[in-house]
Amino acid sequence: MIRPILQLGNPTLRKKSLPIKEFKDIKNIITDLSDTLHEAQRKFNYGRGIAAPQIGELKRIIFIDMPGFKSEIINPKIMKTSKKTFEVWDSCFSFNVAFFVLVDRFYSIEVEYFDKEGKRHTIKAEDKLSELLQHEIDHLDGVLAIDRMKDKKIMMRSEWEKFKKVI
Repeated sequence: MIRPILQLGNPTLRKKSLPIKEFKDIKNIITDLSDTLHEAQRKFNYGRGIAAPQIGELKRIIFIDMPGFKSEIINPKIMKTSKKTFEVWDSCFSFNVAFFVLVDRFYSIEVEYFDKEGKRHTIKAEDKLSELLQHEIDHLDGVLAIDRMKDKKIMMRSEWEKFKKVI
């Protein structure tokens, strides 16, 4: 089911999510995350992932669908980070993808997580997947991209669209 995406200012987005202990109770949330992500991708022509708090569920669940990687990610923990970082213009469905902020992210991370069956996995992510996982895991801790904004640099989506064509 497609669910409304909570917007910046909603206090639920600032709360820490609870870990999943019973995996049999989360299939509907994962379906809703997938449906909501795909509708938001269609609506905004943007986005690769969504976190459960964005649909009002304070549970440690993320759903990602991007080229080369599609999965639910449950109870993720960042186990390792690279020393190398990079700057990225970041936006969010909880901002209606109306603006982008410049943030620093680790170039690579290692994340331990569970799938919907409760099986443990480890992924070594670099570049775009690394950045996305960091963004979505932040949501689970009540942290938004604006909290990581570098040097107060922000741009509206219309300017970002022009900017990305140049780079």
